[in-house]
Amino acid sequence: MHPSEVLFQGNRQPLLLPACDHYAGSDKLMRKSIALQQELGPLFDITLDCEDGASAGNEEAHARLVAELIASDDNRFNRIGARVHDIGSPFFAQDVAIICAAAAKLAYLVLPKAHSVLEVLQAIALINTHAQAAGRKDLPVHVLIETHGALRDAHAIAALPQVQCLSFGIMDFVSAHYGAIPGNAMRTPGQFTHPLVVRAKLEIAAACHAHGKVPSHNVTTEIKDTAVVANDAQRAAAEFGYTRMWSIHPNQIKPVIKAFTPRLSEVNEASNILVEAEKAQWGPIAQNGRLHDRASYRYYWTVLQRARLAGLPLPETVNALLDANPHAPSLEAH
Repeated sequence: MHPSEVLFQGNRQPLLLPACDHYAGSDKLMRKSIALQQELGPLFDITLDCEDGASAGNEEAHARLVAELIASDDNRFNRIGARVHDIGSPFFAQDVAIICAAAAKLAYLVLPKAHSVLEVLQAIALINTHAQAAGRKDLPVHVLIETHGALRDAHAIAALPQVQCLSFGIMDFVSAHYGAIPGNAMRTPGQFTHPLVVRAKLEIAAACHAHGKVPSHNVTTEIKDTAVVANDAQRAAAEFGYTRMWSIHPNQIKPVIKAFTPRLSEVNEASNILVEAEKAQWGPIAQNGRLHDRASYRYYWTVLQRARLAGLPLPETVNALLDANPHAPSLEAH
């Protein structure tokens, strides 16, 4: 049995995605983002935006541009997704039909402003109709949690097999309270202290981890001071259990990736523990005066997978373990 099968004992391993989800919604910014991904590698995802981040009035042409960019050779790693209009929009079905024509190279579709798990199921049914017609089965879906109903159904949405990620839309969520939550709760420090916002973040993270999915933290609107972005990302990871975060400016990408990347000391510790564990056939070991068994091995196994996803160099002995794992994250195009 492969180590991953020993550690997870037939259970589904937690899903891992690149730590940064970069949004771009104009022709210029979409192309610039793709060029940056070609330069840095698939260390971050790109979400081409047809909704709030795109201009209004040219929806069909914009969706066709998104599909063209996804299908192009410039999409070198197949790590580009798209956010479509919400299911209640007259442009939703049009977006899905046009963009799913490029489903073979599409990383995922993002559904905004869902009000219930039923709406998500309805949206997935339409997505599957078009994606399957293009030869793609079970196209991954990411769901924005930004309404009262979606937050109420967060666990049910996260449980859907095709849903990979729940992403918190803080600005729409705060706006949905019509002034009951102050505007400063959309940014630091209020976004980490206001009880209703904190509750929403924790519910989303808990729902994702209960079902092995990825919680994606909301955007930081500060685009000049990268220290603010880094601080927000660090708090999202360390205090709220998020493993992914939005970016809306190229300057935000590297600070987000760095904040969510395991520290080198932790990577070294995980490497040493798992190499010794393999020698012990995954039985208990003692290292530095501490006992480790399969309960802690699962944690360190995930640390190494996250490190690899962030592009950190790993010892050859560890790479050999991960390379043999069919569920391990890869930096290669899928």
